[in-house]
Amino acid sequence: RLSGIDMVLEGNIPMGASLSSSAAIEVASCLSLQLANEIPLEPLEAIKLCQRAENEFVGVNCGIMDQFISRLAERGKALFLDCRTLEYETVPLPRQGIKIVICNTMAERALTRSHYNKRRRECEEAVSYFKKRRPEIRSLRDVSMEEYGRDKALLPEPAARRCRHVVYENDRVLQSVSSLRKSDWAKFGQLMNESHRSLKEDYQVSSRELDLMVAIAQSTDGVLGARMTGAGFGGCTVNLIEEQMVKKFRTVVERRYREETGIEPEIYVCQAEEGAREISGEGERGK
Repeated sequence: RLSGIDMVLEGNIPMGASLSSSAAIEVASCLSLQLANEIPLEPLEAIKLCQRAENEFVGVNCGIMDQFISRLAERGKALFLDCRTLEYETVPLPRQGIKIVICNTMAERALTRSHYNKRRRECEEAVSYFKKRRPEIRSLRDVSMEEYGRDKALLPEPAARRCRHVVYENDRVLQSVSSLRKSDWAKFGQLMNESHRSLKEDYQVSSRELDLMVAIAQSTDGVLGARMTGAGFGGCTVNLIEEQMVKKFRTVVERRYREETGIEPEIYVCQAEEGAREISGEGERGK
């Protein structure tokens, strides 16, 4: 049994912009109910409940990544998550010299439940093909790049392209973690660029505005990498930029994007912060 609570929601995450605002509300609401009712729920169990709310109540067949980072993020670090085992580790992000900048296209987002769920079904079609050849395959993460390369001609479209994106994106994630550990920001940025190209051409979840924003960024001095973020079909891009070039980046992107679209974008200079926690009146206290 839960007691009721009076709640005020205030935030600066734009809704429907692919920045996981729904996961943020789910996680914050869950934690608030836990605190109000003194429910000793472990973070991982809370994360699972929040994903279940998105899947069963909202109706989006999302994974668990957004809820995970909203609850267990650490300041100054990225989070490397195994979505099957739910094992995770944090990886340091650059402390100085490099900035993460979000660009909101402000274009109407075309994402619907059917778009996202359709991509999931197309990936499942590819899984079914490989499962006939190797019954132990449970998802596309079990398919190697070599295996995909050998059998890609036998896969129907668009499942073949969806499969190619997922298989190669998994490898890019592993390379990205290695690059962060080595402080190889140039390589990390290159992988971001490759990721966007794959999201655009193979997974086909980008949009005209996202592609334009990424292209402008990639042609601007000091930008190491740029890609769309979130589920796609509109929303935001994430950019890795040399710190001394951030001011110029903002000027160039705002001007060129406005000239091309007539839309004024929003640009946020960001840093990785802590996940959901109780904040007391006299300071922060983790829960």
